[in-house]
Amino acid sequence: MGKVYIVGAGPGDPDLITVKGVKAIEQANVILYDRLVNKALLQYAKPNTRLIYCGKDPSGLSIPQVEINALMVSFARKGLTVTRLKGGDPFLFGRGGEEAEVLAEHHIAFEIVPGITSGIAAPAYAGIPVTHRDYSSSVAFVTGVNKEKTLKEDYWKHLALGPETLCIYMGVSRLPEICRLLVQHGRPKDTPAALVYQGTSGVQQTAVGTLETIVDGAKDFKNPSMIVIGEVVQLREKISWFESVSAQAAAHQ
Repeated sequence: MGKVYIVGAGPGDPDLITVKGVKAIEQANVILYDRLVNKALLQYAKPNTRLIYCGKDPSGLSIPQVEINALMVSFARKGLTVTRLKGGDPFLFGRGGEEAEVLAEHHIAFEIVPGITSGIAAPAYAGIPVTHRDYSSSVAFVTGVNKEKTLKEDYWKHLALGPETLCIYMGVSRLPEICRLLVQHGRPKDTPAALVYQGTSGVQQTAVGTLETIVDGAKDFKNPSMIVIGEVVQLREKISWFESVSAQAAAHQ
């Protein structure tokens, strides 16, 4: 039997992968990598490593999850070292838990290598701390896509009256509805809100507004974008740093 490493590649900036994550890439015989993984990370692979793209494209072109599971099991049974490379953190909206379950059921050895999730990294690169003693002592990482059989009214009512900071994944296409439901269920319409497009990358863009104005302010934003809602968004004006660093780097090129 071989072994599978389920690795979080981080949010986009290739420097944000962990040392253990790089080691897992270096020793792999096979790498199954996702759409949001920075391709620069594949340079750590050995020349004869087999690279298989397993991304889930929003257009619908993707390998079904059941096939990805079968590939991991098949390669491991051949005695190979497999690295399943996933954007962000594999256990935070990354289906890493589902994949680990399959490996456990087939008695295949595996390790989980956590990664930096975009829910923390994208706001940080935009100058928005998700917690702050003066603004927020609680944060929730949630998905903008409701699971089947989940009542969306109850889902957003709970979040409207719950954590002070909301970091919402996969919610850009539903932004108008999300803002409406949060206000409908008790969040003030002047609550600060931000969208960070491709956070930590060289093309990062940030839009800031409120629950009432952010839809118009971010109307051109597409996925992958992180939505951040809460008073901590106010801090961007004071501690935004990444744009100036990027501008200085570009000036010296």
